[in-house]
Amino acid sequence: MPPPSARRGVACAGNWIVDIVHTIEGWPAKSELVRITDEVEGTGGGAANVMLSLAAFQAGLPLWAIGLVGMDRHAATVRWAVKAAGADGTHLAETDRAPTAHTHVMNLPGDSRTFFYHPGTNDLLDEGDIAVEAVAAAGARIFYLGYLNLLGRLDEVAGGESGAARVLARAQAAGMVTAVDLVSTDRAGFRATVEAALPFTDVLFLNEIEAARATGRAVAGAGDAAGLEAAARQLRDGGAGQVVIHSPALGLWLTPGGDAVAIRPDPVPAERVVSPVGAGDAFAAGCLYGLHEGWAPEACLRLGHRAAAASLAGATATGAIPPLTALLG
Repeated sequence: MPPPSARRGVACAGNWIVDIVHTIEGWPAKSELVRITDEVEGTGGGAANVMLSLAAFQAGLPLWAIGLVGMDRHAATVRWAVKAAGADGTHLAETDRAPTAHTHVMNLPGDSRTFFYHPGTNDLLDEGDIAVEAVAAAGARIFYLGYLNLLGRLDEVAGGESGAARVLARAQAAGMVTAVDLVSTDRAGFRATVEAALPFTDVLFLNEIEAARATGRAVAGAGDAAGLEAAARQLRDGGAGQVVIHSPALGLWLTPGGDAVAIRPDPVPAERVVSPVGAGDAFAAGCLYGLHEGWAPEACLRLGHRAAAASLAGATATGAIPPLTALLG
């Protein structure tokens, strides 16, 4: 396998979901009707959003798609997106045992978004479906896994171990840097799943809600720098190499040496926000690009914030992300 210095590119493993984003005029009461004013379909999920964001940067990074889809029209949507991004889709497996995962996203402009999720093939994704060694042999530098706690079988913990942890251990053993992202779900076992993966996670991405659930600590909102730093240090003590927490008010990076770097993003006017879906993934993609290129945490956070802000202007997770030259200009 190539030595670390010769590696290049990012392998994106985990969730592949088709998002059907409905913009609605208001949230209905039970049994009432509300109009859908706009509808757009795109590919979503941790692996998909990070890969497509990196592709949108047009920086020439090799990209690999790893996951499991069905044999349906949603699978065709995913494969088309991978091909259009110029990524390697060889390791995107398929099965007829379930439909491709998909989500109906209810977007209320200027307010919130709500997700109705059908897990489909994501719940069937197993360790054997993830071609860790193949992408390592192809030269990938970073192995991204997302979203933890939305990976079905891989999230199951037994004896302090999980399938996701074993996948990450394989990636480290193969010479890749491991990056893990979480999802804001309130499932039982959320914290145990995170803790099992921490010793094999070089970089952990999460938001303020996930930080509270992963640690059991109280976090007083998106701008609670002290609370977020305390959560980050607890996660680092649990085994994570670096911890990156993002919120609309703050980006915080805890380095391997224990230094906390915090940067607050520029505010985005409400009239520019079409949908916040995918903003966290765009942030992670910006940080991953900087990490891949050896940037300092401050520069990584700035690019992450700019990518997240750009993503807000699109109805889908990655549709509004511009090339890297525009983000850095």
